[in-house]
Amino acid sequence: MKVSRRGMLAGAAAAGAAGVVGAVVLENQSEAATTSTSQATREPVELTWFGTHAWQIRCGKSVVLTDPWLTRFHTGTFTPEGADPKTKLVIKPDVIDRHLSTADAILVHHGHYDHMADVPYVAKKTRATVLCTETHANMLRAMKTPNDLLSPVRGGEYLPFEGFTIEVFPSLHSCGGKRHTYAYPGYRYEVPPRPRVIEDLVEGGTLAFVITIGGLRVLSLSTANFAPNALRGLQVDVVLAAPGGEPGITDRLLQTIKPVRKVIATHWDDFDKPLDDPGIPWTDLTPLRTSVEKTGAEFVVLDHLQQLNL
Repeated sequence: MKVSRRGMLAGAAAAGAAGVVGAVVLENQSEAATTSTSQATREPVELTWFGTHAWQIRCGKSVVLTDPWLTRFHTGTFTPEGADPKTKLVIKPDVIDRHLSTADAILVHHGHYDHMADVPYVAKKTRATVLCTETHANMLRAMKTPNDLLSPVRGGEYLPFEGFTIEVFPSLHSCGGKRHTYAYPGYRYEVPPRPRVIEDLVEGGTLAFVITIGGLRVLSLSTANFAPNALRGLQVDVVLAAPGGEPGITDRLLQTIKPVRKVIATHWDDFDKPLDDPGIPWTDLTPLRTSVEKTGAEFVVLDHLQQLNL
């Protein structure tokens, strides 16, 4: 494993151009989900973290992006007052252009602004296929995303692309507090008025994805929560896992799927801070680390713009 760093971790963090070439919904998805990677030819896979749940996964000429939100603007999310729901949506093309140039697929895990606000620009720039729920698609249409790039899914799909495959699973957003709630719930069954403020981008259903690329299987979760029945017995090599959520949620995740070699922390940074600065944790990563390491898996924390070669 080779790691190239762009800076030291701060605080607790220190301790589609290619298009879909075929689509098959498996009657028994476990057939694909439990395929041993030892049977596949491994090629180098490079992961780059752009903060929040924005990842670039590259193998050769194939590029997959997850929730590519790079703009980052002040919302107050991690202040005692919390986010101002009337914060205006901002897109900074110069920031996006500095870091992203190509993609074959964009995976939208849920519809909140810190996951989806930059997707229309990135999709138009790269001409990548956008996998998302119908609600996400309606909000993206309202944001002038070309309709021919949108591929609504709901979980159960097995999608072969040139150079990689995507498996789609139903998932759940993390909940918290006395009422077990999360911000900006809801669905959009028709194309709404153009979203202008952060509360306009509702959750709209949450998805999980398994990306099989270069013989490596990566489970991508945008929040700490998951749907146990959807992932039971799943075999992967790497999990992108977020802190937070209900107590014991990561323990339950790692008991639900088959033993995994490596867990990489995602969505742990204060995203009101600039992407060019070292990541500042919004929460203590110790519970996530402890949960992972007691299974025998390796726990990995990357900094902003850091790359990991697997």
